[in-house]
Amino acid sequence: MRKIAVCLVLMVFLAACEKEPFSQQEKTEPSPSPKIIVEKEKIEKEPPLPPEVKIRLKRDGKGGYSWELSGSDVDQVLKVNGKLRKQLGGEPSR
Repeated sequence: MRKIAVCLVLMVFLAACEKEPFSQQEKTEPSPSPKIIVEKEKIEKEPPLPPEVKIRLKRDGKGGYSWELSGSDVDQVLKVNGKLRKQLGGEPSR
């Protein structure tokens, strides 16, 4: 019986200690806090690099040229192919 009474007294004491003091509960006004303004740095985004096109240029014995193109962007490959045809002439071997 004595152990139960001691446990009850300890529980009441711990519960009383956890509560905030009465004087702080009466305060209803929020404490003035300083205004903080956060500005994000403007990061300039660089334009992405154009897709890479790899060119394997070959010259035959007759003085003609042929080439093989590879790349991830089809439009860019076609653009490079057009430039090569214009500058080197002829049809590339497939």
